[in-house]
Formats: sequence, C-alpha cells, structure tokens
Amino acid sequence: MHKPLTITPIPAFASNYLWLIAQDQGGAIVVDPGDARPVLDYLTQNQLTLKAVLITHHHLDHIGGIDRLLRTFDVPVYGPDSASIPQVTDPLTEGDQLRLLDGDLTLEVLAVPGHTQEHIAYYGAINSTPVIFSGDTLFAAGCGRLLGGTAQQLCHSLLRLKQLPEATLIYCAHEYTLANLAFARAVEPDNPAIAARIDQEQSKRNQNQPTIPTTMKLEKATNPFLRFQLPGVVAAINH
Repeated sequence: MHKPLTITPIPAFASNYLWLIAQDQGGAIVVDPGDARPVLDYLTQNQLTLKAVLITHHHLDHIGGIDRLLRTFDVPVYGPDSASIPQVTDPLTEGDQLRLLDGDLTLEVLAVPGHTQEHIAYYGAINSTPVIFSGDTLFAAGCGRLLGGTAQQLCHSLLRLKQLPEATLIYCAHEYTLANLAFARAVEPDNPAIAARIDQEQSKRNQNQPTIPTTMKLEKATNPFLRFQLPGVVAAINH
C-alpha cells in the first residue's frame, strides 16, 4: 500500500508555482524548479532530501534552478528529450512510466505539445486521487500560448487532457486564474459557473491562498479552451 504523500506549492517569481511532492520518510521531488533558492529553503526547513527533478518543458522559469539544485543533490533529472534542457539525465517520451519515492509514486508521461514542441505532463494518483502536473499546457481557466508548438498540437493536447477523470487535480505552473477567468467571462458572460468561480477564486487570492489545484470537472465547466467546440463559445470567438 502506498504511503501518503504531500503536494506543496512553492511560489517563485511573479506567478510561478514550483510543486514539491514529499513523503513522510523525508524524500521529495520537485516539478519545474525555475528557481533553486525557495526550493532549497523549503527542503532545509522541513528536513527533506531531494530525490529527483521533473521537468515539463524548456522555458527558463521552469528549468533555471536545476544547476544549483544539482550542486547540492546528486539526483536524476527527468524531462523531455530536448537540446534546450541539457541537464536532463533521463529523457522521457509518451507512455513512459516513473516509479519514484521508493515506489510510493507512479507517474505516466503524456506528450502534450502546443505551448512548446516538447512539452510533457505527468499523470498518476497521489493518495488515491488522480493528479496531473500540466506545466504550461493547461492552466486554471486557460492554457499556455503558442511558443514553439502549433495550434493544432495544442488543440489535440487539450482535448486529450479533457478526457481525464473529472476528479483529476490539475497542478499547473502559474497563478493566472483570475486573469483567465476575466477572459472566460467575456467569452461566456451568461455562464453561472464562471461567475461563481470568479467569486470563489477572488476570495482565495484575497487571503493570499493559491487557486491551484483545480479539477478537471471545474475546468470543463469554466475553461473556454476546453469548451471551444460549444456553439456559444464558437459564436463569441467569431463575433
């Protein structure tokens, strides 16, 4: 039986979340460490030892802290096979599976290009709940803009992610939720789920709480980039 794991957001820069997955025994994994200092501080304060680094894509705000982390911890770096991420020791492709933290965590690699050509995500179950670390492909109420991939790729990736169980917790890499919801409301001004979500997420931000994780169920109800096939959304976009 898998032991309980914790998932903690480590804020960095203006809007990033560096996700840290930890076990009671003191092992930890970090996802997309764009900055090493807050990660190192958290590990020290909580008496944790870094066991691995997971990368979703090559942008500096996701990989900028790797070198410094590796100077302290000699650990594998998992990520896409990209010349832009020379620190990756274990390149991953679609369908690969990782067994981490003494077998307490199993993650499947999903190829989700669009934001970048090489973008991957990590999908699995933590504490019996499905989770995905989606990087910049899927945000709360939004998605990453095209910075190397194509619109067709991003469309395919979003439709693929939409098929995940509605209970899936989505751990994306940025706190863009309120800005994304403002656009969602402009696209669907009569969608009551969007109006209710704006109130809920604004309340969280007023208390300096993250709006992440979100759920696939909530995204399907409020994220225009998962609702682009609906006639009302199509009409709004073409208006």
